[in-house]
Amino acid sequence: MASLFSGHVLIRNNSDQDELDTEAELSRKLENRLVLLFFGSGSCPQCQAFAPILRDFFVKLTDEFYVLRAAQLALVYVSQDPTEEQQDMFLRDMPKKWLFLPFEDDLRRDLGRRFSVERLPAVVVLKPGGDVLTRDATDEIRRLGPACFANWQEAAELLDRSFLQPEDLDDTAPRSLTEPLRRCKYRVDREARGKRGSGSGSPPEGEGGAEGGGAGELF
Repeated sequence: MASLFSGHVLIRNNSDQDELDTEAELSRKLENRLVLLFFGSGSCPQCQAFAPILRDFFVKLTDEFYVLRAAQLALVYVSQDPTEEQQDMFLRDMPKKWLFLPFEDDLRRDLGRRFSVERLPAVVVLKPGGDVLTRDATDEIRRLGPACFANWQEAAELLDRSFLQPEDLDDTAPRSLTEPLRRCKYRVDREARGKRGSGSGSPPEGEGGAEGGGAGELF
């Protein structure tokens, strides 16, 4: 998916306007995700009406206030605004996790032609590999809201991220409720085995070697 923007810069819609300008950064934000290309314009009344719907749709799928784990979803605003000022105004109230192309980048127009966008607003849904899943999902998003994502995820055969590392966390989340207990058990067992192995090799007088050797069979 990152190849679609190879050689270009994507900007995060946050206060610092962080730029994603390397292949590694683009891959981290786009790989193994469904990507929405939102073609819109601040001067378009229909876009103005649809924008809050799309904003709520995106937030309810990606904001940890609503979900335990953010959906594997990225959104790139492909501005069709006539001026950079209008683009900035349009993005002002949109989620910080949205990405957008710099106003001066001609890719904004090229993508519209590539995906045959004929009217605004339009939301093109791309599979992780870059293939088109839905040419225009605006009506579907209006009707179904966040429920759309489950349908897209199944259709795209999206790899479940619960088997991958969570984003922006230093500690690895346990894969099950019992995993911390298993880790503790294995650590205690290894320590006990190490203490046995560091001895003289023969059990103390009065103790049989069979019982100690039996515990070792578990490993």
